Parts: sequence; C-alpha cells; structure tokens
Amino acid sequence: MSIFDSDHSDNEFELPDEDLDEELKFCISILESGYVYDSVDRIEELLQSCIDYDRLEDALYLLEKLIEIFPYNSEYWLKKGIVFNGLFRFSEALLAYEQSLSLNPNDIETLIDKAAAEENLGLLNQAQETLEKVLELDPGNDDALFTIGLLLQRKSRLRESIIYFNKVVERDPDYAEVYYELGFCYENIAQLDKALESYDKFLELDPYNANGWYNRGVVLIKMNKIEQGINSYDLAISIRESFASAWYNKGNALADLGRLYEAIECFKKAYEIDKNDETAVYNIANIYEELNDLPSAVKYYTESIKINDEYYDAYLSRGFCYDSMGKYQLALRDFNKAISLSKDSAEAWFAKADLEYSLGQVRESVYSYREAARLEPDNYELWFNLAETYFELGEWIEALKAFDECIRIKPKDAASFYSKAKANFVLSRTKEAIECLKTAFLYDPSIRSEFEQEYPEIKSSKLFRRLLGEI
Repeated sequence: MSIFDSDHSDNEFELPDEDLDEELKFCISILESGYVYDSVDRIEELLQSCIDYDRLEDALYLLEKLIEIFPYNSEYWLKKGIVFNGLFRFSEALLAYEQSLSLNPNDIETLIDKAAAEENLGLLNQAQETLEKVLELDPGNDDALFTIGLLLQRKSRLRESIIYFNKVVERDPDYAEVYYELGFCYENIAQLDKALESYDKFLELDPYNANGWYNRGVVLIKMNKIEQGINSYDLAISIRESFASAWYNKGNALADLGRLYEAIECFKKAYEIDKNDETAVYNIANIYEELNDLPSAVKYYTESIKINDEYYDAYLSRGFCYDSMGKYQLALRDFNKAISLSKDSAEAWFAKADLEYSLGQVRESVYSYREAARLEPDNYELWFNLAETYFELGEWIEALKAFDECIRIKPKDAASFYSKAKANFVLSRTKEAIECLKTAFLYDPSIRSEFEQEYPEIKSSKLFRRLLGEI
C-alpha cells in the first residue's frame, strides 16, 4: 500500500491497540521519507497513543522527528515537555516547556506543566512565579490556585496555603482534593476542629477514600476522641484491608485504652502486611512486657532486631527483660549493644551500671554511672547511685562530690545530707559531719532514728548532743 494512499481518511483513522507496533513502524517510515504533510494527523494520533500507553521513548522519537520538520510548533514542544516529565527527565522537560512558551507565551496549559517541572526540580519559588503568571491570565484558574497552595504547603507556609485553598473552595465547593489538603494544613497548625471539618467535607465528596478516613482518625486521636478515631481507622481498613498504617495506628489507640490483646492483633496484622515494619513487632513485644509475659516479649524484641539489627530501643528493652528474667549476661550483652548504637544514651549506660553493680562488677559500674551522669547531669537517681557506689568502695571524697550533685538537684534531700555526714565522720571532719546531720534531721526528722540505730554508741553522748546544739 502506498504511504500516500488517497483512500485513507485521517478523520476515520483509529489505532487498534494490538497494531501499535505496526503503526509505529509505518509512521516512522513516513517521517524518515520526509513526506509527512498528508499524514500529520495520523502521526499525531499515533503520538497520543504512545503517550497514553506509556510508550514514552517511542513518543519522544516521533516528537523529535516532527520538531525537525515543524520547529515552530508550540504544541509539539509542549508534548515533548510532557514526555520528558513522564520519563523523569525534568530539566529537559523544563527546557521544552520554555521553548513552547517562547512560541506561545500565554498558553495556560504549558505554564501549568512548566510549574510542575519546576516543582519536580525543587525550584519552588520559580514554580510559584509561573503559576502567578497563570493567575494574571486567568484569575479564576482553580488548578493554579490549588497548586500554589500545595507549593506553599511544601515550604511549610501553611497559613498562606490555607488562603489559596479557601479561594478554590469559594469558587468550587465540590473540589474534593482541596478539603483533604486543608485538613492536613489545619492539623499541622493544631486547629484540630477545622481539620476534622475539612476531612469530613472531603469524605462527603469522596466517601470511599481510605486515606481520608485514616487522616480523620489521626485528628480524632489527637483530639483525645479515641473510640471515634478507632472507628475511622476501621472504615479505612474496610476500604483497604491491606492498609498497614491504619492497622498500626488502631493498635496504638487500643493500647491507649488498655485493650492490649486487641492491640496485639492489630500490630500483628500490620506486620503481616509489611514484613519490614520493625516498629509494629516492637510494639507487640512492648505489650507482652507490660503483661509480664517476658518470654513472648523477648521473642518479639528479637524478631524486630532481625528486621533491623541496629534497633537501639529493641536491644535496650530486651536487655531489661533479660535482667528481669535473671539472664544477666544476656542483659549485659544487650545493654552494651545499645550503647554501641547510641553512645549518647544515658538510659543505656544507667541500665548497664545497675546491672554491673548487681553482678558485683562495682568498679565497672562506677564508670557506667559516670557516663550516664555526663549525658544526663540533672538526673538525681543517677548521682545518688554513683555516690552510694563510691561510698561502698571507700572513695569518700568522690562520694561527697556526688552527694553534692544530688543536693544541687534536690536542695532539701535529707538522704544525701545524711550520707555526707557519714562520709565526713569517716574522714574525721566532725564539724562538717555535724552540720550535715543537723540539716538532714531538719528536712527529715525520721532520719534521727536511722542514725541512732547505726550509731548506738554515740546517740546518748553529751558531747554529741552539745555539738548538735541540743544541750
């Protein structure tokens, strides 16, 4: 058949899906012949089919051939930009859109697509300027208003984005997507009532949108309407059963209500859907630990570590379980691993110190307590344990320094004053010891009984009572 067959009508031409390759081969032969003028419509239809069927490399070839012949056709440059965009070649897409606009400066479709390419390249300010140009040409262009709102949202300028989204609502109250974005913005500026109202409106227009029900659930939970939040998660799951995040959040909400076994089932479902979700497995373990089912807790902490062998929280939590089960060496191993993953964790150093002390590794525990105190210098319990350990080791001066830190944190801490008194007695600093005793008795009179039991030989000493100022 001649490629210039006069019996073929461009207007009647329809491309059968199965003949795309054959038609492509035929049109390429036309383009390469250079005699295309009678077949332009046919080639353009093929071009659109290539775009529709995601045959973008073929579409690009056709466009480049057409542009060689018709270099001043702005529509071809626009389509070339669209194809480059689909191929994620955004810089080339932007150049194509700019070429199209040089030929047809006020084409709104090209301006909107150019803004999309600029956004994909992270050129958010340029994208906004391009869309403002659209609004100069067409002040009521809802897509431009909506997209500027999205750009402002990406720049965390949420209150400004709300202004643009509301302009869209004023013009088109049934523009569903805008209510979804309004919900997101209001939620993130803590206007939860408006966020809920926006998601409700979105769901009126798009009631089978699982993400909408999920986000609505998130807002309700933040409003402490936990049962309603769970209902929203259930609706999201009924629409998309494989919605792992909805199962996960529902599990958290049930746990907050103390419905722990139901929460476990939700987390297990989330894990079943997403086998890489170590946090869902960790939460299962956490609940078993709360239920005092330590073997099950260890099992799931171990499973979460298999998914992520650098999961600091899982090592630390499993260590606490091993400690409670009397498996001290396993606990110590986990605490050391947690420290290796997060050297700046006071909690891990503190846990290690307590365990070392319990194992009789008193000198090692001092180092761990000091590391913990370095990271968390205002932790009273840390300093007190360190001070007591120094006291046990007979390092009285260091003990006094640590008790002083306790008093810095809790100025009326009778226990620390009493311990300082005992250390000063050992150091024969009688005056300092008496002053500390006076202060301890002042803040907690019951300590006097403890003192008399520990030092029965001096409780009735007239000299001692005189020093205390009691006679």
